[in-house]
Amino acid sequence: MTLKSVARKVLPAGARHFLYHSGAWNWKENIRLARLYSRISPKPPGSWIDFEGLTVRINDAQNFFILCKDLFVHHVYRFESKRPDPRILDCGGNIGMSVLYFKHLYPSARITTFEPDPAIFPYLKDNIARNRLQYVGVVNAAVSGKEGTLAFFSDALYSSCLADLTQSPPPGWTRYEVPCVRLSPYLNEQVDLLKMNIEGAECEVITECAGRLRQIREIIIEYHHLPGLERNLHRILTILNDQGFEYLINDLDPQTNPGSEPPFRLNKDSRYFLLIYARRLD
Repeated sequence: MTLKSVARKVLPAGARHFLYHSGAWNWKENIRLARLYSRISPKPPGSWIDFEGLTVRINDAQNFFILCKDLFVHHVYRFESKRPDPRILDCGGNIGMSVLYFKHLYPSARITTFEPDPAIFPYLKDNIARNRLQYVGVVNAAVSGKEGTLAFFSDALYSSCLADLTQSPPPGWTRYEVPCVRLSPYLNEQVDLLKMNIEGAECEVITECAGRLRQIREIIIEYHHLPGLERNLHRILTILNDQGFEYLINDLDPQTNPGSEPPFRLNKDSRYFLLIYARRLD
C-alpha cells in the first residue's frame, strides 16, 4: 500500500492537500530529477545523452533537463488518443524532445513538427534520425499568421521571437531571416493533438486558423507573457471558447516558471508562462 493510499484513509482533505503541494509526495521524483541533473549538467553542447531508452543530442544541459522534467516526469504533453496512430502537429519542435515524447506515447503517431531556428534545427533532425523515428515530417519554418519570410531573433538555446512581435530583442540574440507558414493548410484532416510552443506567436496563429480549429480534438498551447509582447491571453481563450473548446490553465512549476509564484507582480518587465490545455466538447 502506498503512502498516498494510506493518507486517503486517515488524513482529512486539507492535510492531504498541504502535503501534496509541499512536495512530500514527490520525494522519489525529486531524487530522480536530482540524479538526472547531476549526470547531465557537466555535458557541453553537442553531447549525446542516453535517456529513457533514447539517445539525444543536446544543445544546452539546462534546456534538456527542463524538457525532461516537464515532458517525461510531469507529462505536460500527455493526451489520450482514440486511435493508435494519432495525427499530431508539433509547433515549436526545438531539439525534438516533444517528438520523442509523443513517439514514446504512441509509436505509430503521425507527426509534423515545425522549427524555424537555424541554430536548433540540426539538433531536431539528428534526434529524429538517431532514434529512427518513422512517420515524422519536419518543416524548417516558423508557424505564423502569414506566409513569407520574416526576421527572427534567437538565443540558440530555447528562446526566440519573430521580429514583428517585438521591438527590442534581448542583447546578444542572433538575427536570421526565416520562412513562415500558416497553420490552417495543415488542418485539412482530423488532428488529434495540436501542441504549440512558439514564443509569443500563439495568438496570431490561433486567430489565423480559427475557422478550422474544430478539426482538432485536443490543443496544448504555451502562452508567453514576456516583456515587449502583446498581452493577448484573453483573445486566445475567447477563440477557443467560440470554437467549442473547454479549457484549463496550468502554470507548470516554480523551477520552470518562477514568474507565476507569489507574491504576484505585474509590470512591463513581468515574465511568466502558462499552459492552456483545451479539448473539443462536441
